[in-house]
Amino acid sequence: MGALTDHAVIIAGGGPTGLMLAGELALAGIDVAIVERRPGQDLTGSRAGGLHARTIEVLDQRGIADRFLSQGQVAQVAGFAFIRLDISDFPTRHNYGLALWQNHIERILAGWVDELSVPVYRGREVTGFAQDEVGVDVALSDGKSLRAKYLVGCDGGRSLIRKSAGIDFPGWDPTTSHLIAEVEVAAEPEWGMRHDISGIHGLSRMEDGGPVRVMVTEQQIGATSEPTLCDLSAALVAVYGTDYGIHSPTSISRFTDMTRQAASYRQGRVLLAGDAAHVHYPAGGQGLNTGVQDAVNLGWKLAQVVKQTSPQSLLDSYHAERFPVAARVLRNTMAQVALMRRPDDRVKALQETMSDLLGMDAPRKRIAAMMSGLDIHYDLGEGHPLLGRRMPDLDLITAGGPLRIYTLLHKAQPVLLNLGEPGGLDITPWADRVRQIDAQYAGAWELPVLGPVTAPGAVLIRPDGHVAWVGDQTQVGLTDALTMWFGPPAAA
Repeated sequence: MGALTDHAVIIAGGGPTGLMLAGELALAGIDVAIVERRPGQDLTGSRAGGLHARTIEVLDQRGIADRFLSQGQVAQVAGFAFIRLDISDFPTRHNYGLALWQNHIERILAGWVDELSVPVYRGREVTGFAQDEVGVDVALSDGKSLRAKYLVGCDGGRSLIRKSAGIDFPGWDPTTSHLIAEVEVAAEPEWGMRHDISGIHGLSRMEDGGPVRVMVTEQQIGATSEPTLCDLSAALVAVYGTDYGIHSPTSISRFTDMTRQAASYRQGRVLLAGDAAHVHYPAGGQGLNTGVQDAVNLGWKLAQVVKQTSPQSLLDSYHAERFPVAARVLRNTMAQVALMRRPDDRVKALQETMSDLLGMDAPRKRIAAMMSGLDIHYDLGEGHPLLGRRMPDLDLITAGGPLRIYTLLHKAQPVLLNLGEPGGLDITPWADRVRQIDAQYAGAWELPVLGPVTAPGAVLIRPDGHVAWVGDQTQVGLTDALTMWFGPPAAA
C-alpha cells in the first residue's frame, strides 16, 4: 500500500463542519488535511439554507463573517415549527440570521481554508483506519494510506468513521420522509408551500431563475435506495394530482426525521463532529450551525493536545460540552415535527396555543435564543453568569484606541481581558499562549434571555469565544483555569 504524506490531523469530509475544523486547526499552526470524496467543492442541490446568529458571531470571531453577509440575505430566520421568532431586540451585534444556501456557505469556507494552505485530497474517501497508542493509519479509496496523530469524522449521518470506530448511534427511527429536488418542469406548478394531512410540500423557483426547487412528503416511510425521478413523480402525483412534467433533475435526495446521536464523540484518537455525531429533522435549520460550532469547540483543544501543551484529557471536554447542545437540538426538532406533521384540528389547536405562548416576551426570548444558539452554556461550575457562556462582542477602550473584542479572537488564541487596574493580573508563565489586554468598558453587560449582568473585573476568553474564568481584582481561580484550558505553566 502506497503512503502519502503524514499529517498531524486528518479530517474525513469537506462539508461545512470539516472545512471549519480545518480552518481552526490551520490557524493554530497544525498540519491538517481534508479527505473529500467529491472531485470539487461543488455541491449538488441546495441542502441547508442559512446561518443563525451565534454562527455568524463565530465567523465574526475569525474575521470572516463579512464574506458570508455580503453573499446572503439578512433576515429574521429563527422559528419554531413555522412560528417566526424575532431576535432583533437581542443583545448581539448580529441580532438576525442569514439566508444563504449551503453550496455558497461551503464555497466561502473552502476559499478561507485554501488561503490557510490546507491540502485537500479530493476524489477519494476514507475506507478504514487502525489506531495505536501514538496515531492512526488511514486507508483511502485509491489504495493509498495516510498516517495521522488524530482522525476526525466529519463524514455525515452515515459516517464510516463512526461505524468503524464502533461508536453506537442510538435514537429514534423516522416517522416522516421527504424528497427534495431541483428539476425542470413542463407545466406551471402550484407555487409556494402546502401543508395538508399528508405533510409539508412546496415548489419554488431558484434565485437565479434556474430549475424549480421541489419538496414533497412521501406517502411511505422506509425507502433506503437512492431516490429516482420516478419516485419524485409518484410523490407529486399523490399530493398535487400531477407531476407538472418534471424532467432534467440536477439533484434528488431524501431526508427524514430520523433522530440519532453518537453515544460518544471520541474513541481514542478518533473524534466525530457535525452530522457524523448527530442527525435530526432539519426544522429550524440547526444542523449545519451545530456542526460548525462543534468544529470551533474542538479545533483549539485538539491543536493544544497535538502540540502537547495540554494533556489528552482536554479532549474529554469536547464531548462533555457539545453532547448536551446537540441533545437539545434533537429534542426541539422532535417537538417541532410533532407540531408540523399532520395539521388536523387537534394539532392546529396545539399550534395556536404554542403561537400564543411564543408571542409572549419571555417564552419568545427563551426559545429564540435556543434556536439561534445564543444561549449555549457550558457547565464550568458555579460563579458569574458569564462563566461558560459566549463572550459579548463589546466595544472596548484601550491605550491603543478603540477595540472590538471579537477582533482579538481572529487568530483563535485565548485572551485575558483585564478591565480593572492595568497590570493587576500576572500570567507570565502563560504569556506565550494567552494574550493579555488591559481595557475599559463603560456600557452595560447584557446576555440573551438572562438580561443585565454584573460587570466583571476580568474575563478569560477561550478561542471559541466562551468565557473560562471571571474574576475581580484578585487572581483567585485564574491559575487553575489557565492550567485546565491552556496547559500547565511554562517552566521558569
